[in-house]
Amino acid sequence: MRRIRFALCLLSPFCLVPFAPAQQARLLVAQKGDHSLAIVDPVAGKVLGSVDETGFTGHEVIASRDGRTAYVPIYGNSGVGKPGTDGSKLVAIDIASQKIVGTLDFGHGVRPHCPLIGPKDGLLYVTTELDKTVSVIDPKTLKIVGSIPTGQTESHMLVLSHDGRRGYTANVGPGTVSVLDIPARKTLKIIPISGNTQRIAISNDDRWVFTADQTKPQIAVIDTKTDTVAKWIPIERVGYGSAPTPDGRWLLMALPDANEVTVVDLATMQATKSVRVCANPQEVVVRPDGKAAYVSCMSGNRVAEINLSDWTLTRTIPTGKATDGLAWAAGQ
Repeated sequence: MRRIRFALCLLSPFCLVPFAPAQQARLLVAQKGDHSLAIVDPVAGKVLGSVDETGFTGHEVIASRDGRTAYVPIYGNSGVGKPGTDGSKLVAIDIASQKIVGTLDFGHGVRPHCPLIGPKDGLLYVTTELDKTVSVIDPKTLKIVGSIPTGQTESHMLVLSHDGRRGYTANVGPGTVSVLDIPARKTLKIIPISGNTQRIAISNDDRWVFTADQTKPQIAVIDTKTDTVAKWIPIERVGYGSAPTPDGRWLLMALPDANEVTVVDLATMQATKSVRVCANPQEVVVRPDGKAAYVSCMSGNRVAEINLSDWTLTRTIPTGKATDGLAWAAGQ
């Protein structure tokens, strides 16, 4: 009987092909102070490994659509608009093996910062501050295939509309937002915000773009139909990074000086609640299932996890020095 079973097993594809475990979702965390990228198991709440960026500093990260590759622009050791080194590279990291598998060299210092994957074309879009552009990159070949002028200095952060046709950059020092035609690769309009603005987010229906005024505790709400500031949302302290929930009901915005995340009801455009997190929150990423949000805390050297069903702090995850940019890498 044992011989018969063995023969049947040899004929079965389930015996011949070893079982491959499904790829798990990961949280990617820029460790600015460690010059590395942390790969976090969001279920266990622990760092699985850190990938050294060869002595350079990446501030932000994005994952490929299949969740297998992370792209990290190497900004340099400075802050936006401040003196320091001018990064000129972008690295591609295989998330499973935790190794750098490719490098793009821009050829000169550009301070590359915010990376995004185009929702329709799958291209990689990266703000290249010193060139006053958004660089367009083929993620498969790591070749630059185009650029989009922003018409402003310090184009630090970028969002794309869900149809991939519009882009919006937060231009920090000028205090403006540039509206970009992505297919035509040109600037359509520059919207004045304040003396200084930071970070940017877009609503799920592409109707509103949000950016935080750095001179007053308020959020500018841009109407994408008119490309003008339609309203201001007062908040408790000056805001920073933000993200909407998948159901489109809430906008979560980090308040670095308050060590809190404020929650805006997008139906009323009013801040209705807040969640205490850890020191100096910077960026917010909401899990695709809408059950949790992750907030990077730069001075706390950790990520805060918020339960979005009851708006409580679930836990904090130690993630390395000067924790900053976040991205979600999908599981398979």
